[in-house]
Amino acid sequence: MLRTDAPVSEAAPRLRLRWWTELPLILLVYGAYSAGRLLARGDVTHAVDHGLAILRVEKFFFLNAEHPLNRLFTREPWLGIPADFWYASLHYMVTPAVLVWLFRSRAVRYRAARTWLMTSTFMGLIGFTLLPTCPPRLLAASHGFVDTMAQYSDYGWWGGEASAPRGLGGMTNQYAAMPSLHCGWALWCGVMLWMYGGTRLTKIAGVLYPLITTIVVMGTANHYFLDAVAGFAVMGVGLLLTRPVLRLADTFRARFGIRPFAPALGGPPVAPHDTGSSIVSAGCQTSPGERLPRQRKVPATPGAAEPGAEPAVSPVDSGDETPAAAR
Repeated sequence: MLRTDAPVSEAAPRLRLRWWTELPLILLVYGAYSAGRLLARGDVTHAVDHGLAILRVEKFFFLNAEHPLNRLFTREPWLGIPADFWYASLHYMVTPAVLVWLFRSRAVRYRAARTWLMTSTFMGLIGFTLLPTCPPRLLAASHGFVDTMAQYSDYGWWGGEASAPRGLGGMTNQYAAMPSLHCGWALWCGVMLWMYGGTRLTKIAGVLYPLITTIVVMGTANHYFLDAVAGFAVMGVGLLLTRPVLRLADTFRARFGIRPFAPALGGPPVAPHDTGSSIVSAGCQTSPGERLPRQRKVPATPGAAEPGAEPAVSPVDSGDETPAAAR
């Protein structure tokens, strides 16, 4: 597994990323994610065929947990309504919040974590494009699924078209179900909270957040179980690709002279070029016990003495409290 907590050499100057370069990068990736979902609509017939194929595979292996969860959320509003709010909002809130938290308090880990998230997101866009998939809620009613977000739309801002605000369903791709980046992003958040949270509460949140998100996406009939598995797999592959992507980015910056970093406040000063000795004494030596320096030059060769220089008083003979010899 990629180690994002490798020790940093104390000799190297501490560096930090600049927020004014990070924010446009995050917005660019999210814009690409949204545009990719919108453009990769695919053919509806193929999307339905892919959804039914996934459902058949799950039934064959007894993995179709979407049916009992969806019936439960449909029957119990106290479960279905919070689940709809969870699905419609938390991935827009928790993921950016974890990114900002890492940027501010775990800067050494941030760059690798951010690269992992972005690499996996781009892979998810490829999946949306190559495999448009009809979610369970859009299948024919004979398959036994109920769109809970349409059922409880009076309680929230969404309508009957996924998590899009009411009236804006045409601006999203409802067939971008495979893989589930809801689950993939939740897994990423969980790993970050577990690794760097530092408290028992954050570790518990790191386990519960992806687990509950997986239950929610199935219970609301927005994803199949295998969509969630594919979302986790995409994050795993993205993790393996993080180091190569970082090396490629560093090579690109070095080639074009881009400097994305700034020295951290309070970090060790950068050593200037060698312009000669900056020692005030310029090589002069003071023996222990002397109150004033005798301005003796330090010999260039160990054991050699400067011509005409008085022998230094041995620290063993003089001691720290021995006054200098009278002159």
